[in-house]
Amino acid sequence: MAILLAAGEGRRIGGPKALLSASGESFLARACARFSRAAVDGIVAVLGHDGPLVAAQAGVSSTVRLVQNPRYREGMLGSMLAGLDAAEALGAGAVLIHPVDHPAVDGPTIDAVAGALRSGAVVAVPVHGGRRGHPGGFARRSWSTLRAAPPGRGARAVLADHPEWVVHVPGGPGCREGVDTPEDYHRLFGSPPVWHGVSP
Repeated sequence: MAILLAAGEGRRIGGPKALLSASGESFLARACARFSRAAVDGIVAVLGHDGPLVAAQAGVSSTVRLVQNPRYREGMLGSMLAGLDAAEALGAGAVLIHPVDHPAVDGPTIDAVAGALRSGAVVAVPVHGGRRGHPGGFARRSWSTLRAAPPGRGARAVLADHPEWVVHVPGGPGCREGVDTPEDYHRLFGSPPVWHGVSP
């Protein structure tokens, strides 16, 4: 199951990154489309800042489970845990956690992470150019450790404290390409930031 993290305020770029536009669709809808794969059994999207607006404007399928994280200002770990709780309630045995501000992740990268989990990896992470990217895959065995992670370290704590769990898989360049600023958006899409449906 995929957990898409879409709760942030997008302060550095000027609005919720879940509603940034990529080729006519929101970042959140784009991520949902990318993760709608045979290897991924369901999608949970965690909303926070302007959650009702994002839910109304993002254009995601009704099959996507939307979860509101009221404590989104406390950092990404809280959204991960809200998504993890929803995925566990839905019977997931493993999750792929992906931030919505990485819109260029490709299908083969997603499939590689999911495949490593199916093959028995406790944690699976894509690597491109010698650096880790997204999504991170976490089997149920790792969830208690993820829940106990310090807020300032989050999922990185699991990777650092349990290197024996981590399997690295090849990732495309998009696994490393995050959008935090207008400059990042321009680099990927060739224009100033554009929002889907509404202007923030």
